[in-house]
Amino acid sequence: MRNFNLNLVGLYTLVRRECMRFMRIWTQTLLPSMISMALYFLIFGNLMGNRIGTMDGFHYIEYIAPGLIMMSIITNSYANVVSSFFFAKFQRNIEEMIVSPLSIYTLLWGLLLGGLARGITVGLLVTLVSLFFTRLTITHMDITILVVLLTSLLFSLGGLINAIFAKSFDDINIVPTFVLTPLTYLGGVFYSLDLLPKFWQWVTHLNPIFYMVNAFRYGMLGQSDLDIHTALGVILGFIVVLYLICIWLLKKGTGIKT
Repeated sequence: MRNFNLNLVGLYTLVRRECMRFMRIWTQTLLPSMISMALYFLIFGNLMGNRIGTMDGFHYIEYIAPGLIMMSIITNSYANVVSSFFFAKFQRNIEEMIVSPLSIYTLLWGLLLGGLARGITVGLLVTLVSLFFTRLTITHMDITILVVLLTSLLFSLGGLINAIFAKSFDDINIVPTFVLTPLTYLGGVFYSLDLLPKFWQWVTHLNPIFYMVNAFRYGMLGQSDLDIHTALGVILGFIVVLYLICIWLLKKGTGIKT
């Protein structure tokens, strides 16, 4: 019971620290995503959307809104964990948490819940921004909430793995720049899968972000390029794999112990 209470207090402290960290510098963590997405809505939604017309029975700006919200959730969940853990390594205070009575699972979930908090906060703010440009509807509230939580969790895990192996500031920018950004743009945010040739449709199915964007679009619009159960199964599969990898790396002390 004592260990449980100790870890509970430790978890609360870690999550509170993570939330205070990104809220304290909100002009760097929250505001940029709101401005960027507002520009996406303005340029792609209003200006180009009027020329494109409709896609899969929806006005173009309505069609891309779920994808843009999901983009903000992905990037911010990832960024929060990768920066938090890397700076803890850089400042040499990660050793203090490792040798403390807190379990590895408490440390892991403290970081993950911080990533979820930032991802969900930015997602809500971007959703509010989108209301200035289009009318949003939520067809399946349960699916929408579930996909947000699972996606934020998945990319928080990805951010932790990146931070564990990162040895310099440049290393924490490699994955977002050369992996996340291309996968996001090619994940069906701005177009329907039916517009692609057969070969590129097959290639798109290899992109994990494609499943998240479409699952979230299904929750909001009730429309998706694939079966919702398949999408949720893929997301859960990635979460299990990355979670086990994170636990294994933390127990080994990879990137921490010298």
